[in-house]
Amino acid sequence: MKPNRRDFLALGVGALAVATLPRALRRPERLVRRQIPVMGTFAEIAVRHPDEVWAQRAMDAAFAELRRVDAAMSRFKADSDVGRLNAAAGREAVPVSDATAEVLAAGLRWAEASEGLFDPCLGRVCELWHIGTRSTPPSDGELAAAGRGSHFRDLEVDRGGSVARASLGSSLAAVDLGGIAKGYGVDLAAQALRDQGIFHALVNAGGDLVAMGVDAEGNPWKVGIRSPDHLEEMVQVMDVSDRAVATSGDYLQYFNYGGRRYHHILDAASGEPRVTAMRSITIEAATCMDADAAATALFGVETHTARSVLAQAAPGSRLVLAV
Repeated sequence: MKPNRRDFLALGVGALAVATLPRALRRPERLVRRQIPVMGTFAEIAVRHPDEVWAQRAMDAAFAELRRVDAAMSRFKADSDVGRLNAAAGREAVPVSDATAEVLAAGLRWAEASEGLFDPCLGRVCELWHIGTRSTPPSDGELAAAGRGSHFRDLEVDRGGSVARASLGSSLAAVDLGGIAKGYGVDLAAQALRDQGIFHALVNAGGDLVAMGVDAEGNPWKVGIRSPDHLEEMVQVMDVSDRAVATSGDYLQYFNYGGRRYHHILDAASGEPRVTAMRSITIEAATCMDADAAATALFGVETHTARSVLAQAAPGSRLVLAV
């Protein structure tokens, strides 16, 4: 998957005492970090644990979950669930993994709640724009040929049988889960750490972040949100504990043409980057999948509308900052 330009600074990562053991028996906890390229970005995990071998084994399991999501849900891989689904668009249903079916169903939930602001079926338009290699906008004819307009209603997901199946009712529809699958992968990676007995850690994949537990002093983790205009500065620092955070912005993946900034967050109706004075939006939610989808859906949306969509699609989530 291509990176979708979500950026955070995880602050205050230090040692964590093992409070359940008598002081004389405590082993000093180590901060173990590792970073790998995956899902079109870099994923980093920071774990506090007294046994580095154990921590590394837990991170192996977590990174394996991110790779598994990438293998199943990347539209850039012909043999992925999404690749096969797109190849069969307008013709037939294809079997998909339970995980892919779950993310597709979540994408439809967000599409319905946001009235198409989030659309998991903009793959052809996303491929046309391909911000990062393009320096001029596509023509109206190219956009029409790519099938601009909302396509999420062309997607059907059947999770009722022994094997989940999905189909696209139009050949103009193509699934792109870049605005939700990375968050799902981060959720799975965090759960893999918990399954290995790790409860205080940070999992960050290109800015989609889960903060587990607390910091060395027993306080929530400090997470800084970068300024769209000055990336070395932070516009806000927030406390996060056992929650997920995601940001969408126009400031890393874009090109300028004719006095306008063309960024990667597309509007389904026009097939073009969403026109807005907003530069960045940050969402906190119970799951990174919801935070990821919300940050994509609500970029450029008025605050009252954003909060209404959040209440419907992900109760308990909140809009942290829009600048």
